Amino acid sequence: MKTAKNFSLLNRQRKHVVDGSSVRRLLSQLEATPDIALGKAHLLFAVVFVTDAAMREYNRRYRHMDKPTDVLSFEGEGDYLGDIVISTETAWRQASMSRSLTFETNICRLALHGYLHLRGYDHETDSGEMRMLERRLRRRFAC
Repeated sequence: MKTAKNFSLLNRQRKHVVDGSSVRRLLSQLEATPDIALGKAHLLFAVVFVTDAAMREYNRRYRHMDKPTDVLSFEGEGDYLGDIVISTETAWRQASMSRSLTFETNICRLALHGYLHLRGYDHETDSGEMRMLERRLRRRFAC
């Protein structure tokens, strides 16, 4: 499998240690999966880990919702696919409330979800296609 080098991981928080190797492995696998590219193959993108306070500000500014959320995706232009922003605090809380979900697995799930949005999928407007694809990819990549 070809390893993609089309993404960056940026850690803008210090509350939770993120296992960058598992996220890099997942993103490399996703980049090598041609059936999800929707005509946008091998473009540059970034995954940014932030606090709830930063995520709340992004959510307020861009979605007019005054609360943090787990993941947001921002579409880029030209050869830049965009940014996936993940709140590690929210991801940690979600994992701590689950009997089976670890923090690392949740981070990968959120990265997958954001990646699908960057690739043009939208669970808010489609007829379930993104949800089905996301479930299939979670099983395939064990996240």
